Amino acid sequence: MTGPLLRLTGLTKAYPGVIANSGVSLDIAPGEIHALLGENGAGKSTLVKTIYGLVKPDEGTMEWRGAPYAPAEPSEARRTGVAMVFQHFSLFDALDVAENVALGMEDPPPMRALATRIREVSQAYGLPLDPARIVGDLSAGERQRVEIVRCLLQDPRLLIMDEPTSVLTPQEVAILFETLRKLKSEGTSILYISHKLEEIRTLCDTATILRGGRVVGSCIPGETTARAMAETMVGSALQAPERASRPEGPVALEVSDLTAASPRPFGTALREVALTIRAGEILGIAGVAGNGQDELLLALSGEMTTAPGTILMGGTDCSRAGPAARREAGLLCAPEERMGHAAAPDMSLTENAFLTGETRQRLSRRGFADWAGARAFAARVIEAFDVRTPGPGTAARALSGGNLQKFLIGREILQAPKVLVVNQPTWGVDAAAAAAIRQALLDLAAGGAAVIVVSQDLDELMEVSDRMAALTGGRLSAPVPAQGLTVERIGLMLGGAHDMEAAHAPAREGAA
Repeated sequence: MTGPLLRLTGLTKAYPGVIANSGVSLDIAPGEIHALLGENGAGKSTLVKTIYGLVKPDEGTMEWRGAPYAPAEPSEARRTGVAMVFQHFSLFDALDVAENVALGMEDPPPMRALATRIREVSQAYGLPLDPARIVGDLSAGERQRVEIVRCLLQDPRLLIMDEPTSVLTPQEVAILFETLRKLKSEGTSILYISHKLEEIRTLCDTATILRGGRVVGSCIPGETTARAMAETMVGSALQAPERASRPEGPVALEVSDLTAASPRPFGTALREVALTIRAGEILGIAGVAGNGQDELLLALSGEMTTAPGTILMGGTDCSRAGPAARREAGLLCAPEERMGHAAAPDMSLTENAFLTGETRQRLSRRGFADWAGARAFAARVIEAFDVRTPGPGTAARALSGGNLQKFLIGREILQAPKVLVVNQPTWGVDAAAAAAIRQALLDLAAGGAAVIVVSQDLDELMEVSDRMAALTGGRLSAPVPAQGLTVERIGLMLGGAHDMEAAHAPAREGAA
């Protein structure tokens, strides 16, 4: 066909207090991988939800192959040929792969025929799946395969992907890119959202950049730099995080022989985990999602108590202490799951600030909440971490994912922890915000705090860590110095925690 597959003209969508999209126009060509870039709150999510039929625009039009296109709901978009893989998976752990795929189909075939089709399609696109496997037993990368194959069974002409590599190893990213290039060669268009700009440069043909809900530029990613794209996104020059020299302090946290079952169905048990971190140090923990990261944070935060003597803070046993007592002592944690764990979605930012700040910020007196103090604390977090929101009274669910992440990380950092444990600190956050969060973590360590950063972003870990370890199958490798490590060497540890020493050996030999 000639002309664009999808044309957007002057799309505008406003919500109370914010204009999400303002006169957005762009074309997506057949067989094109088109990147949609922008900082958190730039309007990307609203735009793709409009295309997918989840949001109705206030103004503007859409055309599909030259004909008017205005899906009233996602099922209508799917019938047209639009499919979407969301950032957060929508799968049921207790069901098998085929059952989960069937739930996402308008008129699924008999299960035996569907299982055959899943095998055929997943093999054809390099994403092999066993339709009989229980989803709760799958890795994060395999779960994403289920979502993608479910979309591919619809034979889409446009596939929307929102942060598809955030839970993948480098090897899985390479496999995904091969799949997307195969789809492109077959004429499928892909609208690709990611904050990983080097991936955009490698994969995408064109890019449209949003800022403040408006289109502020477009480019051919392979012909520009990641920095140039990032600076167009934020409208200013980027500052790389600066690492200050830090003297080695006393042991702040010591974990020894930590073995514990997961409190969650399909979780990963921790097995003989041991680590020591000193004041002023950043310890990076790498690993693919589902290898015990959530359980480790639960154990360190006090949400899951452990055997006596397994967790010492400043030499004091806190293994049986709950979250409030650990916060009082200075051990603070920021979990990966933003909505429901780190924040109560329907509560305001003021109320969410109170939830974890009550103890260290003294936000209650004689059993009564100090709401003025909580509001002031929330306002300080909003200002210090550039959280884009109308104010402290805004509900947490009303913020974009990246802005909520900035608020949650800032909420913990401004409480001056002695030990801070963060899981995926910059997940879904734009380049400028990610740099700011990493700088805040470096500054916190420079001030004498011990910081544990659990992340799947290897570049992030290399940028902030003094030492690094790998968490695989609930086991933690012995930490090694981060200096001299490369992404390729770290990639070895993602296949097995005990390969970490081997991964680091070439760097030591080269340094010698």
